[in-house]
Amino acid sequence: MNGTSSDSAQEPRPERKWQIAMGALRHRNFQLFFGGQLISLIGTWMQSVAQSWLVYRLTGSALLLGSVGFASQIPVFLMAPFGGTTADRANRHRVIIATQTLSMVLACILAGLTLSHRVHVWHIFVLASMLGVVNAFDIPARQAFLVDMVGKEDLMNAIALNSSMFNGARIIGPAVAGVLVAKIGEGWCFFANGVTYIAVIVGLLMMGIACPKHRHSTASPLEDIIEGFRFVRNTAPIRALLLLLGLVSLVGMPYTVLMPIFADRILHGGARGLGILMGATGLGALLGALTLAFRSGVRGLGRWVALACGGFGVSLLLFSFSDKFWVSVAVLPAVGFSMMLQMACSNTLIQAMVPDQLRGRVMAVYSMMFMGMAPFGAFLGGALANKFGAPPTVATGAVACIIGAIWFGLHLPKIRVEARQLIIAQAVGGGEPAQGMTARALE
Repeated sequence: MNGTSSDSAQEPRPERKWQIAMGALRHRNFQLFFGGQLISLIGTWMQSVAQSWLVYRLTGSALLLGSVGFASQIPVFLMAPFGGTTADRANRHRVIIATQTLSMVLACILAGLTLSHRVHVWHIFVLASMLGVVNAFDIPARQAFLVDMVGKEDLMNAIALNSSMFNGARIIGPAVAGVLVAKIGEGWCFFANGVTYIAVIVGLLMMGIACPKHRHSTASPLEDIIEGFRFVRNTAPIRALLLLLGLVSLVGMPYTVLMPIFADRILHGGARGLGILMGATGLGALLGALTLAFRSGVRGLGRWVALACGGFGVSLLLFSFSDKFWVSVAVLPAVGFSMMLQMACSNTLIQAMVPDQLRGRVMAVYSMMFMGMAPFGAFLGGALANKFGAPPTVATGAVACIIGAIWFGLHLPKIRVEARQLIIAQAVGGGEPAQGMTARALE
């Protein structure tokens, strides 16, 4: 190729960049999904912040904060394999409608208990656990459902936009929750979350999904689950990505569970400060997801994963040392940016490598690593923070993330060839090397 064509390939025109960034929105089904989920996720983040603050207000205990996080996410670790098998066998569209409806009911129950001043910590534990069971079926189905809505051509962009939507809501939801909790209490945040589910359910019902051919297996669900785990174990690039993601979820992500302690005892910001801190993290995460949305291929995403994980560890270490509110607010966007970039790049690479018939089950393992390891981290982080304090706990996790990033970077040359073969075999993006389907995908 001559220099001119090479340069133009590397630097698309601005209008072409925007076409790449919004490619998945060409599909009506994804438009409906995007709009409904954006509204619903604002409510979800409102409930997350309000629930943390409610537990902290009722107990003042770092250990119980971690324990509620454990109760809400341990079902994902235990039940996600069954959710993945369901996503591969059943109609994903109907599964998601059912899970979203159940999530709405649980939010309304929590709102009723809180607004009637009858809520106790055990209520929160039970409802959080039930929501975790729902999420164990919702997350694998929702991740696998992306390809049903947009096809493989726009799958990478759909993943990036889905992450952008998640983190756009993460900016608005905590900020609104911080104001509402301070002014009128946590119950109205829970009620608002219940109402927002109407938008996503209506959007799902309006979709015209051509039901994909689902695998009719004579094997038992347990045999299907074992097959999914065996594929992950025997596929080195996917295994490495998931191990790194699990490490970050276990030792890095507990900082979110401990955020009420930072907001109140260390930074003296109260409920409003908690909303600002969570919103700052969400702003960085949104920028990370949008950065991926402007990419048109998977080339180099492996290197991005290593750098993002290292950046997450470094920025989280800086946050743990800060005792000034606005310094912490300034650092947290870097935490959110690097965390989201690692997660979204890992998701993209895994979905690019996995065969369609295993997509639900592999995304279930992804859910176990990303969300399922978090409860162990939340419980461990709460226990350590209760004994040694929140800053040392977060700092230790940050150092472990940096070590993990170095390990992954050293393994990249060994897994690059297999990654190339898997990506080309799945023909993501047409399977053309010029679109990033090369041996350099995991550089």
